[in-house]
Amino acid sequence: MRELYFDYAATTKVKKEVLEEMLPYFMEYYGNPSSIYSLSRKVKTAIDSSKNNIAKMINSKRSEICFTSGGTEADNWAIKGVAFANKEKGKHIITTEIEHAAILSSCKYLQSLGFRVTYLQVDKYGFINLDQLRKAIDGETILVSIMWGNNEIGTVQNIKSIGEICKENNVYFHTDAVQALGQIPIDVEKMNIDLLSISAHKIYGPKGTGALYIKKGVKIHNLIHGGEQERGRRSGTENVPGIVGFGKAAELAYDNFQDERSKLIYFRDKIIEELLKIDKTKINGAIGANRLPNNINVGFEGVSSEQLLIVLDSMGIFASAGSACSAGAIEESHVLKAIGLSLDGAKNSIRFTIGYTINNDIIEEFVAKIRIAVSNIRAMMDE
Repeated sequence: MRELYFDYAATTKVKKEVLEEMLPYFMEYYGNPSSIYSLSRKVKTAIDSSKNNIAKMINSKRSEICFTSGGTEADNWAIKGVAFANKEKGKHIITTEIEHAAILSSCKYLQSLGFRVTYLQVDKYGFINLDQLRKAIDGETILVSIMWGNNEIGTVQNIKSIGEICKENNVYFHTDAVQALGQIPIDVEKMNIDLLSISAHKIYGPKGTGALYIKKGVKIHNLIHGGEQERGRRSGTENVPGIVGFGKAAELAYDNFQDERSKLIYFRDKIIEELLKIDKTKINGAIGANRLPNNINVGFEGVSSEQLLIVLDSMGIFASAGSACSAGAIEESHVLKAIGLSLDGAKNSIRFTIGYTINNDIIEEFVAKIRIAVSNIRAMMDE
């Protein structure tokens, strides 16, 4: 039985070229980049090269890229670091109801310390209202954090307009771009972005490596103290193989961006078209250009996503009932609740995300198996 992987938003398989780039830095080039001898200088050069590749993807300066252990750390650093560094100016933060848990949990933590957080509501497609954002900003607002492309329903926010609003009001703007990287054109300068979180394992790089873009001049505290790595911003010996892998993955994503994006959009829309032919089926989130190219979130009326995942697993299809970080504990999604789905509607929804290996044969087999699984579960429920 062929395995069909439809959970690329959770993680991606490391590309062969990425692994090959990483391997020498486990044994051959093993020096500590903080040391001064030639072996370590080679390692330091590799780190700088990776930063160049990542900076090129988002149109930033190399010096504005700081490596982290992943998107979660980058989100925590952006939220808490800005809050602690700017609390004399104000203690108000604005975010949305559909952010990743790394953002929401950081905001709740800050609330316990006396910060004030506004959680913007979204419409049935997952979009914030820009006028509501404008009205929410007050004299004590220091940071706005809004996810670029939602990890569950794929809705892509109007980041450029949000950036303009923040700039007009002299408020820092952070965006969680973990799902957007490699999927959507990113230009931190044109979009007035001050901080941006990304992660390697969403673009066929290794797990455990991410980065936070920090625009020059942004006032932010460090979360990790000790050495002077990352220009004194983030202490700890660098994960060199992971960083090298991230750099190579970024290089490949940049070089293949347009072709891969067009391919994913084509196959995403084709899958949506086929799934909607199944009776009592609904797509959650935005449709078309305002949706991540690789995301399909669909609800099958009368079909529990938990049941469907188990059946699909037995058929060799791997998918998700919500965000990856809540996998293993399937419960009502805060994102689906925020867009107005009923409890049953949320529990009947499942996320499929695709990657560069997708093709027509895979889609044909996938749709056929989905039809069988949905039909069998509905028949069982009617008995």
